[in-house]
Amino acid sequence: MKSVDKTQNRLIHEKSPYLLQHAHNPVDWYPWGEEAFDRAKVEDKPIFLSIGYSSCHWCHVLREESFEDDEVAELLNENYVSIKVDREERPDIDHIYMTYCQAMTGSGGWPLTIIMGYDQRPFFAGTYFPKNPQMGMPGLIDILYEIASIWKSDRQRLYDIKDEADRAITPAFIVPDSGDTLSEDIIYATFRDLDRSYDEKYGGFGNAPKFPMANHIMFLLRYYKYTGEEDALKMVEGSLKGMYRGGIFDHVGGGFCRYSTDRQWLVPHFEKMLYDNALLATCYLESYLVTKDEFYAYVARRIFNYVKSYLSHHEGGFYTAEDADSEGEEGKFYLFDKVDIGGILEYEEVEKFCAFYNIDLEGNFEGKSIPNRLEEKEAQKPDTYITGLQEKVLRRRDERIRPFRDDKILLGWNGLMIGALALGARVLRDYGLLVDAIRATDFILENLQDKQGRLYGSYRDGRTSNKAYAHDYSYFIWGLIELYESSYNSDYLELAIGFMKDMIELFYDEDGGGFFLYGIDGEELIQRPKDIYDGALPSSNSIATLNLLRLASFTGNSEFHQKALVQFNTFEAIIRENPDGYTAFLMSLMFELFPSSQIVFVGKRNDELLNQMIKELHGHFTPNTASLALFTDTNNDKIMGVAPFLRDYGVGQGSSAAYVCKDHACQSPITQIELFTETIYNL
Repeated sequence: MKSVDKTQNRLIHEKSPYLLQHAHNPVDWYPWGEEAFDRAKVEDKPIFLSIGYSSCHWCHVLREESFEDDEVAELLNENYVSIKVDREERPDIDHIYMTYCQAMTGSGGWPLTIIMGYDQRPFFAGTYFPKNPQMGMPGLIDILYEIASIWKSDRQRLYDIKDEADRAITPAFIVPDSGDTLSEDIIYATFRDLDRSYDEKYGGFGNAPKFPMANHIMFLLRYYKYTGEEDALKMVEGSLKGMYRGGIFDHVGGGFCRYSTDRQWLVPHFEKMLYDNALLATCYLESYLVTKDEFYAYVARRIFNYVKSYLSHHEGGFYTAEDADSEGEEGKFYLFDKVDIGGILEYEEVEKFCAFYNIDLEGNFEGKSIPNRLEEKEAQKPDTYITGLQEKVLRRRDERIRPFRDDKILLGWNGLMIGALALGARVLRDYGLLVDAIRATDFILENLQDKQGRLYGSYRDGRTSNKAYAHDYSYFIWGLIELYESSYNSDYLELAIGFMKDMIELFYDEDGGGFFLYGIDGEELIQRPKDIYDGALPSSNSIATLNLLRLASFTGNSEFHQKALVQFNTFEAIIRENPDGYTAFLMSLMFELFPSSQIVFVGKRNDELLNQMIKELHGHFTPNTASLALFTDTNNDKIMGVAPFLRDYGVGQGSSAAYVCKDHACQSPITQIELFTETIYNL
């Protein structure tokens, strides 16, 4: 029975859009905090913990079926203390309890359902449960009744389950020390694993549901670069073109959805996440550098246009996501039939547009059509005529009721987008993208940093939430490094170095190696995990390792380099168990073991030759190259402060030149564009 009483609960005072979606539930929700745990202890009640996020379809279903239902609410309110958590704001809580769920049930996902004692140790875990039993799934009502009864009559049984869960989960939070370090062989083994799982017909890896796996793409591009293995590039191109042809790419409005429910990329889970689009933009840009195929540049631009149009804060920075649902239906916003198109375009235009995007009267999803290009043998950008029609359809689609937008600003995901925009600025030679990256950076520094320099993870409506986590620092530092190499503004390199030092102080395990998920100044939870698995997002330890190596190459900082080498020892045993689960981490190993180079540009900022050489470098895929600039007509104290070796480069003397060092051997200064071009080809 649905509740008609729309009284507010405690979540009404929160800023998280996900928590606010539940602020009028009849469930007596608490946000995570001592107030909830104290009440549970005083009243001797178990805790019902529900974790999700605002654009999660099954979270919406659970809310509508159960949390807006009076019967469920009454049961929860009488027997439990109920806590709601936004996984995007509190990844530390989510990580811990998702690990418990996977250990206790063999699977996981969102919404995450945990029942635990007031000591925060769980004895029940699962994901979505319908209100009543259906299709072999137990009902939430029955689960809640049974556990409440056992809590009152046979609590030791639940305590035994807690103890068993703790024993099962302990290995997941312990990093085994093999005493060995990662070596080059693991890189080749990972390539073979990816080759075995690659879908020759449709691209991508594995079967349905199929995820973009940006980490795999970036790993394979580097593998191709340094081995020349053509199959690596084939997997990259097959995957990126397959995704574009399918419905996972929004052909009308640009940008990518979360994942495909089928093997051929046709039917997506329609939510759009900032991080997916940042990582995929990076993949398409890097593929453009490798292949020079304008198609990849086109897709990257469509991603950026989508983000700028629909996920951008007016002061800078980027929102988190758009929902899969609108008007209570998944995907409704994105679907068309010929009748819909006929109300927008002229007759001949309708026929051509519908034929191009496979839109017909029968449909391919619940009676409607998801625009796609799956009948296209070779992915290519549409011509001017189709683009014009697509823009007309987009304008009319924008008049529909849009899916809900999660408008909080997450530091880490913004870091990824800053990095993608900065890369796009130099690859596409688009100054506007650089401006967007700089505005987002300025917004973060102004709004997500306290007076002591501590970064915060989330911002919404003028308020920050939660001290930033290790992945926030990793992704933001990554973005700053990319921003430096696109602008050669030493402020960004200085910031990256400063935040890297902060990250070491806050998160680094001096005894066991690796970075903890939350800092020494964060809330102490029942576990303090280290994030290493590269899933939809690269792990904090993966990107931190790469950042350490890159910053060491920029600055000559031996401490950074040594910390990175320790990472290869710390996680060796974990990575060898399942190497294709750590492809982002292995990018750092490739940076260390494969040929690397350093380039220093010296000359006046507006010097024609110097800028020709910079443009030449930016037009090549050189992931293991660190480039710096000494502009002789500006003050270089700051860049020399963070990279002292630059004092040896004779600022102000002679003409413009590029100093190239490869594998610790330096060449003579290059003062001719032809020679520089030849040199870059061999990096």
